[in-house]
Amino acid sequence: MKKVAFFDIDGTVFRSSLLIELVEKLVEEGIFPKAAKEVYVEEGRLWRGREGEYGTYIKAVVDSYMRHIKGVHYGELADIARIVVAEQSTHVYRYTRDLIASLKRENYFIVAISQSPKTILDEFCREYGFDKVYGRIYEIGPQDRFTGKMVDVHLVENKANIVKRVLEKEDVTLEDSYGIGDTDGDIELLESIENPICFNPNAALFERAKRSDWKIVVERKDVIYEL
Repeated sequence: MKKVAFFDIDGTVFRSSLLIELVEKLVEEGIFPKAAKEVYVEEGRLWRGREGEYGTYIKAVVDSYMRHIKGVHYGELADIARIVVAEQSTHVYRYTRDLIASLKRENYFIVAISQSPKTILDEFCREYGFDKVYGRIYEIGPQDRFTGKMVDVHLVENKANIVKRVLEKEDVTLEDSYGIGDTDGDIELLESIENPICFNPNAALFERAKRSDWKIVVERKDVIYEL
């Protein structure tokens, strides 16, 4: 049985959010209307000014995506996803990039978990050799057009569920397993494995990591250090 490692992607491997970059490109290419950005632009401004919460910002981006993806052809989305990944796949953190490579050399089964659409996740994670990818799946209706609905929501919203699913479906063991995340949304994942790593954690995850004696790693500019 292979050992397994679970990686959050947005903000943990990728230095931005794949969903945000995807929506921005969909607007730029005219597939989404310019009004799609109006749904989240103020929340983004508040977050960048340290006056708002990132969770509020990303929720607004998700709301905009769900509102405007309805009726879009799958092929159009896939094309834009490939463009985004081609342009930005190297925009990653050195620590997590190198950890993925190191664990792959040790024959770990590498799993990606993200709230971004699976279409762009598959494209991005292929670049780094992930064995399994879990992301948001959006329903496709007649003529290969999105309906605006998600499927299997319960799975990606609780990352511990994904750990259980991987154990059921893959020939892996949690012995010496790794989990890497950056927000309190990753706590259930980190509780499930033997070697939790809190990477550039938000305040809530940082406090939990200190109480639980989890490893905390920060990458700032060209410096990587443990707290």
